[in-house]
Amino acid sequence: MTAAGESARGRSRRHDRPGRWRRALSRHWYAWAMIAPVAVVMLVLIGWPLARGVYLSLTDATEGNIGRTIGVNVVPATYEFVGLDNYIQILTSALFWDKLLWTVIWTVVCVAAHYGIGLGLAVLLNREFRFRSVYRVLLILPWAVPAFVAAFIWRYLYNSDYGVINALLRTAGLGGVGWLDDPTTAKLAVIVVNVWIGVPFMMVALLGGLQSIPAELYEAAEVDGASPWQRFLSITLPGLRQVSSTVLLLGTIWTFNMFPIIFLVTRGGPGSETEILVTYAFREAFSGIRNYSGSAAWGVIILLMLVVLAIGYRRTLRSQGDPW
Repeated sequence: MTAAGESARGRSRRHDRPGRWRRALSRHWYAWAMIAPVAVVMLVLIGWPLARGVYLSLTDATEGNIGRTIGVNVVPATYEFVGLDNYIQILTSALFWDKLLWTVIWTVVCVAAHYGIGLGLAVLLNREFRFRSVYRVLLILPWAVPAFVAAFIWRYLYNSDYGVINALLRTAGLGGVGWLDDPTTAKLAVIVVNVWIGVPFMMVALLGGLQSIPAELYEAAEVDGASPWQRFLSITLPGLRQVSSTVLLLGTIWTFNMFPIIFLVTRGGPGSETEILVTYAFREAFSGIRNYSGSAAWGVIILLMLVVLAIGYRRTLRSQGDPW
């Protein structure tokens, strides 16, 4: 085909787009009408704050120069547009890379534990045994407990003087441990809490995936002499591929932004050793001299990293033949 023919075809497609949109709107008007309220709410609750945050990240807005009303007096805003200065300052600081490294370690360890333990429990619960429904309910309970309640419970368990864990250690003749006083044990403590909360979601999702795998596949493999491990590798894991790809991405995003566990269990301490990116962004905006522009820049950077992660993850799955 000549270049002129390709150009004419491209122009005809562009001219036909409004017609296609009109046909789609007239054919599916009821569906568009149903999602319109949700779209408006999402735009107001997510779109406007996001746009405002991006704008603030390009300024030098702080508690001292932002506009506010004191009684009958209106203090005008005096902050100025500074472009990418906040981003450059963050990305060139050692603090950002230290927090990013810990956030990545935190995310990888937690998600790996979520998936590994969740898969093991799902395989066990997929079998027929006595009181299986009772075990399912008990294992789902950590997921049903609100995160802030679970954080307070675990903070009490980790208490150096009155915590149950140290009481058990002393009963066994061992010394108590300052779980939240040392950087290493504090990091281990918050990982344990997050794993305890996150495993039930993985278990439920993977159990649903296991129950969708035809039992005939296992029966045929068993007749052919395949061992349990071979059946697991050849049938179970491939059968869970689509479910696994979804829950791993969701688990990564949730864990990367898991604010309540870090903030409520350790408050980022000792010092700021257990702070991840999202908790440090919160500290910038709501402690000391509130740096709204810096906090907004941290938030935009976190959002961009997660968007890049999601896009790269999806492309990798597509390159492997997954339609997700």
